[in-house]
Amino acid sequence: MDLRYSAEEEAFRAELVEWLDEVLPTVGPPPGNQNDWDARRAYDTAWQRMLFDQGYAGINWPTEVGGRGASPAEHLIFLEETERRGAPYVGVMFVALLHAGPTLIAEASPEQKAAHLPAILRGDQVWCQGFSEPQAGSDLASLRTRAVRDGDEYVINGSKIWTSNAQVADYCELLVRTDPDAPKHKGISWLILPMDTPGIDIRPLRSVPGTEEFSEVFFDDVRVPVANRVGDENDGWRVAMVTFSFERGTAFVSEMLASMQLVEQLAAAAKKVTRGSGTAWDDAGLRRDIGQVAADLDALWALVKRNVTQASRTGVPGPGGSVFKLHYSEVRHRLGLLGERVFERAGLALDDVAGMGNGPHVEGLLHAISISIAAGTTQIQRNIVAERILGLPKDR
Repeated sequence: MDLRYSAEEEAFRAELVEWLDEVLPTVGPPPGNQNDWDARRAYDTAWQRMLFDQGYAGINWPTEVGGRGASPAEHLIFLEETERRGAPYVGVMFVALLHAGPTLIAEASPEQKAAHLPAILRGDQVWCQGFSEPQAGSDLASLRTRAVRDGDEYVINGSKIWTSNAQVADYCELLVRTDPDAPKHKGISWLILPMDTPGIDIRPLRSVPGTEEFSEVFFDDVRVPVANRVGDENDGWRVAMVTFSFERGTAFVSEMLASMQLVEQLAAAAKKVTRGSGTAWDDAGLRRDIGQVAADLDALWALVKRNVTQASRTGVPGPGGSVFKLHYSEVRHRLGLLGERVFERAGLALDDVAGMGNGPHVEGLLHAISISIAAGTTQIQRNIVAERILGLPKDR
């Protein structure tokens, strides 16, 4: 792996930057009300359609499924430049583009790929993830939502929680138990669930910052065609591992690039926030700690390049994604706490105080707490690293 960009890759960057500079002034700001989900969907899918029309949608997806087939380096350049220039975030397209879509590419039938992948790339399909349950979080294989086969359909009963963007999703990547008598990892199937199917009840959950991006979803005799199963019956855990590898390996890249920008903003704020007759930046310990976080993020960016290069060879990210996710969650938490040190009392307010720019850092700290849980808890990631990288024996 070469961490430097070639002349051809820099030419790709120049082409991308030229287009971004031309089109971004026409996009406008995102909806001010974070809980106006219809507006958020319209905004995010409109940006996805612009990417599609320009040939940047699914930039790292294979050309045979409608993607650009870009190299790993071009993919990273795309993420760098869209983040640097403040392009719209993937938003409600998160699960479709970063979880479900790559899983379908790796595991779905030709008919399933044709039905969903082009629509995802155009921004016509929004997906949510139906994995976690009230009694099955870190121990996801203990999930209880049942799918009983009835002819050519499954009849689903149960519930899911932490279902991102469920209230505006068209489809759900759903894990269900299809064989209650099999060992817990062996009796699970992965289904494509249309969210307008009768019997689905969506109940939004309000997070600490006041947003409702998560929902609890209940299923009451929900019927899904057997043809919507991805992979074999009772092979859903293996398919889910593919989903997790994408979630942990590449899905946090844009967020990490945003964190790198937050470090720069925090250093600038520390040079302005007063402390006695000087500024917060006069504190050598604070400067050291900010520099340490910046260095850790630089190292993680190099790890991302390694993981993406590996994924380009194998088709899915390897266990290096767990290494990244584990360390990133810790670094992101430290960055949030550094913001508290710089802003002091203003670090308790989500609203901007006296033009200090504290709001994004406070929101980032609250988000950092959730990162240690999302996409597999820190404890789960340590187990994966211990077993699959260090070769330690599995916990009985």
